[in-house]
Amino acid sequence: MTSTKRVVLCALLAFLAAIGGVFIGRALLPQPKQPGAALHEVLHHKLALDGDQQARLKVLEDRFAVQRRALELEMRAANARLAEAIEAEHGNGPRVAAAVDQSHAAMGELQKATLAHIFAMRQLLRPDQTSQFDDAVVKALTDGQG
Repeated sequence: MTSTKRVVLCALLAFLAAIGGVFIGRALLPQPKQPGAALHEVLHHKLALDGDQQARLKVLEDRFAVQRRALELEMRAANARLAEAIEAEHGNGPRVAAAVDQSHAAMGELQKATLAHIFAMRQLLRPDQTSQFDDAVVKALTDGQG
C-alpha cells in the first residue's frame, strides 16, 4: 500500500471514528433540557386542561410563536450590527456601545413578551391549577442556579 493510500485510509478511519463517537455520545449522554420544557410539560400534561382551556392556550401559543420569532430575528439583527461595529471599531467605541444597547433592548423586549405570555397563560387556569403552574414558572426561572 502506498503512503498516499495509507494517509487516505487513516483519514477515512478517523472521520468514521469521529462520526461514531458523536452518535454514541448523543445516545449515552443526556440531552440538555430546553428552557421552559418543564413549564410546557406542566401545562400540556399535568394540569388536565379542559377543552376550552386547551383551545384558548393554542391561540395564545400560536400568537406568541409569531411574536417570539420576530423578536428573535430582531436580536439576530442586533447581534449582526454589533459584529459590524466591532469589526469597524476594533474596540469599545460609540458604534459598539450603541449596538450593545440595541441588543439589550431586543433581549429585554423578548423577556417582557415572554412574561406577558406566561401571565396570559396563567389567566386561563382555574384556581386549583395555578399553584402547580406557578411552581413550574419559578423552577423554569431558577433551574440551574445556585
